[in-house]
Amino acid sequence: MSYAQRKQLSGNPALSIFLTVAVVGSLLYAIVTGLAYDVVKKAAENLKVIDVEQQPPPPQQPPPPPKDMPKVPPPPVTPPPLVQVNTPPPPTIQTVVAPPPTVYVPPVVAAPPPPPSPPPAPHKVQSAQSAKGDLRTLFSADDYPPAAQSAGAEGTAVAQITIGTDGRVASCNIIRSSGNSSLDAATCNIIRRRAKYVPAKDSNGNPTTDTLTTPPITWRLEG
Repeated sequence: MSYAQRKQLSGNPALSIFLTVAVVGSLLYAIVTGLAYDVVKKAAENLKVIDVEQQPPPPQQPPPPPKDMPKVPPPPVTPPPLVQVNTPPPPTIQTVVAPPPTVYVPPVVAAPPPPPSPPPAPHKVQSAQSAKGDLRTLFSADDYPPAAQSAGAEGTAVAQITIGTDGRVASCNIIRSSGNSSLDAATCNIIRRRAKYVPAKDSNGNPTTDTLTTPPITWRLEG
């Protein structure tokens, strides 16, 4: 080591201590490592492998023969006593016949007697009669319908009329047409307005309705 290095180290005590410890540690590591290797090597050389042979077990001695023992006869075998089981007789199965179902028969209710028949309707004993004579006398030339007159229509009509209990004409229906609707309509209109009848009577003397057929009513143009 030069003088300059020694001077530099003497000026830095911490660095001097670190270098000293490093050098000493290196020497100790080298010594320990070398000694351990030598010890392991010598122990391996002195190690001897011993092969131990296992001895077989000694043979077993046979058991001694049994001593003579007196022969004892086996005990007599007694059969078990017979047990008698009283078997009950089989049960008697009785078939129960169910009675037939009771059929409800409703009582017969007598039908009520029929109501008494109504008394016979009184029958007509007298027909209605015109109070003004022949119906044809109710018509005049002034009753000619203008439409039929303009058309030059003529004809004969027959009507069926119903007379009420008051003697008035209740209905009028043409059963034979004159061939012109205006003439047929005028025929029924005049009969309903002008005809007056004595009503028909029944067997009890009371007024009743009646149906009549008018005589033919002819419509003719004058001149």
